[in-house]
Amino acid sequence: MINRELIEVFSELAREKNVERSELGTILEQLFLYIIEKQNGTSDNCSVIVNIDKGEIEIYAEKEIVEQVTDPALEITLDEVLKKDPELSDLQIGDTYVEVVDPTIFGRRMIAHAKQFFNQRLRDVERKYIYEDYATRVGEIIIGVVHQVQRENVFINIEHAELRMPKKEQIPNEKYRRGDTIRAVIKSVEVTSKGPDIIVSRSDNHFLQKLFEMEVPEIEDGIIEIRAIARNPGERAKIIVHSQDRRVDAVGACVGMRGSRIQAIVRELNNEKIDIVNFSEQPEILITRALSPAKPIKLFIDDERKYCEAIFRDDELDSAIGKGAMNVSLASRVTGYFIKPFGEQEYESKQREQATRLDEIPDFPAAALNRLQDAGYQTITDVLQADEADLLSIKGIGDLTLEKIYDTIQSFVESNGSEDLESIETEEETA
Repeated sequence: MINRELIEVFSELAREKNVERSELGTILEQLFLYIIEKQNGTSDNCSVIVNIDKGEIEIYAEKEIVEQVTDPALEITLDEVLKKDPELSDLQIGDTYVEVVDPTIFGRRMIAHAKQFFNQRLRDVERKYIYEDYATRVGEIIIGVVHQVQRENVFINIEHAELRMPKKEQIPNEKYRRGDTIRAVIKSVEVTSKGPDIIVSRSDNHFLQKLFEMEVPEIEDGIIEIRAIARNPGERAKIIVHSQDRRVDAVGACVGMRGSRIQAIVRELNNEKIDIVNFSEQPEILITRALSPAKPIKLFIDDERKYCEAIFRDDELDSAIGKGAMNVSLASRVTGYFIKPFGEQEYESKQREQATRLDEIPDFPAAALNRLQDAGYQTITDVLQADEADLLSIKGIGDLTLEKIYDTIQSFVESNGSEDLESIETEEETA
């Protein structure tokens, strides 16, 4: 009965670790080979067969028949063979004899001796299960329990798995306590020497997207599509949505009856303010919507460079920019256009400066001025809108001269209180 008793002892350990019976059989086979190697120095000539259902363990050792034994683990005399099995009288010295090994020879102490090995194998199998499970679930939202809070990481338990949320994946100013139930999105799963490293996030854009999918059935059904998301986690987010069905209002569906859907998401995100933007194929309409609550008076858009100058009433400029430039920054990120905001007076002043003739700029290099004018470049705008290669193709203007031209224009612009060269380039008006 020793076989069945052994199997029952290890089966109980395996059940605690949620290890499948088929894996248990393989582990037990490895276990007995490990014990044999510990005892004999090698297990290369041995094989183990474990039948979990019948509670049977069979161990076989191949030995060479010799006249005199020097290594009992690998050799056996013909007399010993015949004592074990008289029917094998046709065997000769040099033949191979397969000996059946009784597991009881290892003694009951074997269980304690092998427990460390067995537990290690169980941990390896458990880690493999966890990795295989979570590797297929990247992008899913999970619900777990916080079991450890460190300075750089929060560790979350779900059954036998431990998940890690690094500081950069946390929502700033959120406090996590041991025992808290928490939602997060699985961001990545990597294999390490300590087991699978499952990274989860609450700050990732995908977490916000999955929350909308959970709260808004039309998104899950594919009627409404999320086109883009930009977030400052815990503070503010902008999300562009588009309805595939004209009868369905994308923004209204995301907000829900009396704001029920959006409020559920806002509460989950520690009161993060969320602006829902209705998609448009026309950049000027999309950018205008993305800049809400501020409304630009004019937009000057360069589609090729993905650049936009947005003009606001002077008393609305602060609202357009937002605290810490958050509103204009999120609008830029969510639309894919770099948006440069201007007040009316500031923009008019900029326009006047750009229209300034080169010969009106103090200290402008005389030789360069003549060559530029002869080539058709009369104003600051002409020079700043020109391709550098075109300017360098003008006879007498090389790299050093062109650098001097730019520096002179820069000094003139700065003395008049405007922005740097990159910020004052005039964009083609397409709005």
